[in-house]
Amino acid sequence: MMEATAREALLDDAVQAAAPPNGGMNDLLDVAPEDNLQGQMGEFLDPQAEYNEEEEERKYYRRKRLGVVKNVLAASVGAMIVYSVYMGLLQMQLILHYDTTYREVKYSNLGLEDIDRKMLMGINVTPIVGLLYTPVLIRFLGTKWMMFLASGIYALFVSTNYWERYYTLVPSAVAIGATIVPFWTSLGNYITRMAQQYYEYVNYKQEHVQDQKKLPKGACHSYIIVFQSVFYIIFNLSFVFAEFPMSLFLNNDLQGKAHILDRVEKCGADVHGLIPGFNTTVLTKLPQSMLLIYVESVLMAFAFLSMIIFLVLCGPAYRPTEEIDLRSIGWGNIFQLPFKHLRDYRLRLLCPFFIYSGFEAMFAITGFSLSYGVCVLGLKRLWLLITVYGLSASVFSSLPLLLLRLPRWTCLAAGAVVHFVLLVALFAFSPKPKHEEFLHPLLAVAALWGLGSALNRTGVSILLGVLYAEEKERLDFVYTIYNWWQAIAIFIVYLCAHLPMRAKLSILLVTLLLACYCYWLMERRLAAKVQYRLPRIPRPRHKVKGYRYLEEDNSDESDSEKSEDEEGEEEDEERDGGEERQEEQEQEEVWGAESPGARRRGGEGQRRRRRQQEAEEEEEEEEEEGGEREEW
Repeated sequence: MMEATAREALLDDAVQAAAPPNGGMNDLLDVAPEDNLQGQMGEFLDPQAEYNEEEEERKYYRRKRLGVVKNVLAASVGAMIVYSVYMGLLQMQLILHYDTTYREVKYSNLGLEDIDRKMLMGINVTPIVGLLYTPVLIRFLGTKWMMFLASGIYALFVSTNYWERYYTLVPSAVAIGATIVPFWTSLGNYITRMAQQYYEYVNYKQEHVQDQKKLPKGACHSYIIVFQSVFYIIFNLSFVFAEFPMSLFLNNDLQGKAHILDRVEKCGADVHGLIPGFNTTVLTKLPQSMLLIYVESVLMAFAFLSMIIFLVLCGPAYRPTEEIDLRSIGWGNIFQLPFKHLRDYRLRLLCPFFIYSGFEAMFAITGFSLSYGVCVLGLKRLWLLITVYGLSASVFSSLPLLLLRLPRWTCLAAGAVVHFVLLVALFAFSPKPKHEEFLHPLLAVAALWGLGSALNRTGVSILLGVLYAEEKERLDFVYTIYNWWQAIAIFIVYLCAHLPMRAKLSILLVTLLLACYCYWLMERRLAAKVQYRLPRIPRPRHKVKGYRYLEEDNSDESDSEKSEDEEGEEEDEERDGGEERQEEQEQEEVWGAESPGARRRGGEGQRRRRRQQEAEEEEEEEEEEGGEREEW
């Protein structure tokens, strides 16, 4: 018994001697273990001394701004590659199919000439219906995905040239015609949205940016001017790169001007049509089939490169929640809103400039380059004229940057003056065929026309972006109207291809003067602060609550506990309802009882009276039944 007690005492002493060192240290420091653990966790979780939240935020938004610049450059380069491939292939295809020897030897009775006519009809006629589906398509797919899809359709057009048949060329040409308006609308919308995003990332500390409210008037105008100028500087190089297939591959197989222009007697302003008497054999020898396949394969590779650029390098134009809002106003409203935006007198008065923009672009690459350039210098000099025009348009697209210091009307006015002088000079310019001494004057005219085109097209895009800079939900409708009128102009040029040259120049001159007058009238009304009319865009209707719209439903909330946002929404709804009632009253004053509002109110009044009569009849029947029961 004594031995067991001694053994237990020794065991207790050993346990006490083997206590953990922390316990002894804590005893020495008089610190509890829990307090020590909390102190260590506090040191670990406290913000580091070298971490600067404001500096990190500044670096974050600097990366965002660089991303916006990357998006603008990627969209510009992608559009430039798409149109370089498209115009280069189309030019080479039309020249080869024009040669009778090539058609007979390669395709015999296939009827390539008829296929080319129908293909050009599909490209020029189909865009007329673009106004009907462009906004719906863009809001369904999104701006970025619309650009990607359009570049894919252009790549499809390139692929059909591997097997040139009616059922490959004509449907792909119709698809390109249907894509032109959505593609250019997406580009214009995308560049303007990038300018708005850049402003938001520069002024990220502003309260209206943090609350995602409407931008102040004129806030992002400078960014729109810079980004649109950069886009057209890069895009106009497509006219230069489009001539590479012809200058590097096809030019060596073309006949000289003595053979091609043998029966041509008139050029310039005296021409009826394009080039009357132009020889139908323009090739000295037929190009090798494998060489054609190599060229088309290179063009196909660049077409795929443009698709990858749009897909990988271009970021989204809107936030996901903004895209949800844009789609949720109803597809019927999206379909109608482009037509309703024509109520705005600013757009109506700019329509002549939209039409002239299409006229002058088509005249540069068809009327002037063929009836003046090829008719005098031969087909071998065509690439030189188009290259000079493209380089001039690209270089002078930097001139609209002066709008950062000058009034906005100076760009369009300067371009109109340049084109007016050239049109008057071309009226009297009728050079003789096969005269090489006219090379330098024609190159000078091409360069000056490129100057006017740069000022005109860049100026119109900048003007639209500036006028609707604060209305980001309207940009796709505005650019749809702009590009649709350009498509109408291209269709008119296609119909009038065989008119005398002086008639074409007269149409251009009259359209230019009308456009300048309408633009002056618009600026005068804006200076006088004449109120323009914008259609009301309906509020988004969300059928399913998404992550942005998930709110806690408080059924016990009273009217006095409503949030300020809900009260603001109710005020907006009341104001919108007041505007609708005011419009109905105006219609009733004009149309009287035949106005839609009066008919609708009349129908509602009749239904209300009918319901009151039915309720009164039911009450009378119940009273009669009650009286009968009392008598019983």
